Amino acid sequence: MNRAKITLSYNGSAFMGSQQQPTTTNTVIGTLTIALKRLKIASVPKGSGRTDRGVHATHQVMHIDLPHFWTDMRRLKDMLNLQLPPSVRIRRIEFVSPEFHARYGARKRVYRYIFKEGISNPFEDDFVTFVPSLNRELISDAITAFQGDHNFELFKKSGDDMEHYVRRIYRAYAYSRQGYFILVFEGNGFLRS
Repeated sequence: MNRAKITLSYNGSAFMGSQQQPTTTNTVIGTLTIALKRLKIASVPKGSGRTDRGVHATHQVMHIDLPHFWTDMRRLKDMLNLQLPPSVRIRRIEFVSPEFHARYGARKRVYRYIFKEGISNPFEDDFVTFVPSLNRELISDAITAFQGDHNFELFKKSGDDMEHYVRRIYRAYAYSRQGYFILVFEGNGFLRS
């Protein structure tokens, strides 16, 4: 077996989250696993992190173990994209060392929250939060308070049995672009919501 790193994008609106679940295959990993099986690859993808229902990804990293007959990564990428729904796209597949682990090797995770002032729009509703107004200057100043180590236990999901709630936020900032107001959080991990 050869280990491969997959970088993919997906529209999370179509899925019940990214992680495999016992009650449905309508997850990103469930959908990818079905596509892999069609190509005679039995490996279940391991993700660098999980996303909840409705959360999108532009560069989610996963790893799989490939049978030795898969040597052409460009062809594998093309074949997988033919098997996947339009809501999931493989951006890149590359061989990595057998020790590579998508989750434990991740250095950071980045979340972006996109806002726009005004009335909601059906073409953007899956990706943008519409609000009547924003105090961009106040938010830009306040967001930096998230930087550093913080205990996020008060934000945990009800019934969560995690032991550690401290997360390090490396950077937290806001910027405007083409009418959108974007909040960015880069950290070593985030809690499930």
